[in-house]
Amino acid sequence: MNQATRIIAIRHGETAWNVDTRIQGHLDIPLNDTGLWQARQVGQALADEPVAAIYSSDLLRAWATAQAVAQATGAPLNPERGLRERSFGSFQGRTFEQIEREVPEQALRWRKRDPDFAPDGGGESLTMLRERIACTVHQIAARHSGQQIVLVAHGGVMDVLYRLATHLDLQAPRTWQLTNAAINRLLWTGDHGLALVGWADTQHLEDSSRDEIHS
Repeated sequence: MNQATRIIAIRHGETAWNVDTRIQGHLDIPLNDTGLWQARQVGQALADEPVAAIYSSDLLRAWATAQAVAQATGAPLNPERGLRERSFGSFQGRTFEQIEREVPEQALRWRKRDPDFAPDGGGESLTMLRERIACTVHQIAARHSGQQIVLVAHGGVMDVLYRLATHLDLQAPRTWQLTNAAINRLLWTGDHGLALVGWADTQHLEDSSRDEIHS
């Protein structure tokens, strides 16, 4: 009988481009001061959890977040390109407002979550992203039957994980949060794939110690 793999999925901490609503995609943007604090907080929140391994997108904002979790838990940290954010091609480096103004036809397809729309310049469609994430998570989780692992990735990846776990269509309106450094919990089995356990736990980010970085 297949034992479930317990998955803790974490979106990276905040970046300056998150604040500016600027598309990051595969561009390597570092965490800002708030993001570094969030990374430390999520690491501390997981410090007493049994973690067999951590897998992280190799992009700096995710990797730095994962390093904080690895330092707190002592679990081995592994880079995984398959956990990268969606490639946004020519959208990368532009704000939402710029995209709406400069390429309105593409912006409309993006806003309507057209599953087959891929931005110019090597962008991925939502269908391509879902296939990549489903395959990557299957391969990782299958190695850790009966164990708990941490996946550190990006907002687009978290969105796909939620949809896979709840069997929601790619075009279904999003009603769930994709908060930076929130703790999301899922189960994976070879027979049934992903199932949702808990989502967007941010209790560790409401700690009064945050005031220390603004004092």
